[in-house]
Amino acid sequence: MNRIAQDKTETPYILKGIGGFYYVKTPGGVLECKARGLFRKQRIVPVAGDRVTLAQEGGADVIWEILPRKNVFVRPPIANLDLLFLVASTTQPSPSTLILDKLSAVAAHKGARCALLITKADLADPAPLLAAYEKAGLPCLVVNAATGQGLDAVRGMIAGNLCAFCGNSGVGKSTLLNALLPGLARETGGISQKLGRGRHTTREVELFEAFGGRIADTPGFASLDTGRACYIPKEELQYAFPEFAPYLSKCRFTGCAHRSEAGCAVRAALEAGELSQSRYASYAAMYDEVKDIQDWQLPAGAGRP
Repeated sequence: MNRIAQDKTETPYILKGIGGFYYVKTPGGVLECKARGLFRKQRIVPVAGDRVTLAQEGGADVIWEILPRKNVFVRPPIANLDLLFLVASTTQPSPSTLILDKLSAVAAHKGARCALLITKADLADPAPLLAAYEKAGLPCLVVNAATGQGLDAVRGMIAGNLCAFCGNSGVGKSTLLNALLPGLARETGGISQKLGRGRHTTREVELFEAFGGRIADTPGFASLDTGRACYIPKEELQYAFPEFAPYLSKCRFTGCAHRSEAGCAVRAALEAGELSQSRYASYAAMYDEVKDIQDWQLPAGAGRP
């Protein structure tokens, strides 16, 4: 085995993995690699975004080590995510604030930031969505791939970050990616009139360098929940809603769940109009989903960051 010398100023990282092969960006170009055999025994799976060290075995390039991860997502499989763009359309399909809030909560729990991108403002008023998130501290942008509205701001947010776009099928993720990266030419899916949903068209996670950062093209990053994607214990869920932070130390009781306790500062702020009703409703729904779950009851693949 020969270790491959690496430029410390540009650590190799995985662009994508297909059929047991991994395509690793290095200072000298992209290498096709296999994973070290030990990974399988240790049940370690390399994913796009992983920073790695390389070696050669039998004349073949091998991923020898996965460097410590900032975070890792199971669905889609991606590591070291910095910024998650939540893409929501005003209609066709209608937005689900619960899905958006679950996505943002999982991202926050794993140390990634979020921004909301609103599409199809020409078909319906974006004001209700903007109102739902104006108190949540999430940057919100109305974007239009055809006219270019908001795209310069999105490019500026990508700089210096590993980013992913997520949301329900049919909201315009692929169209938006094609507008940002014209050479990408990703397939876009039409909307099913019967179901009001788009077809999933992306098949594997792949990273692209652009605008001083990296963009992840991801498959099916919409239909996750706290059980399958990332179990957030009920005691930690409050921290996945950053807008709660100024009130948490003001609750009368330590360990307040912010559901029905007397002297709850979060609920007082909600009643005073300082917090979003829809965001709190999502918190309450997510809390009720996990409040009785013990660690040993978690489904396979779920777990803490």
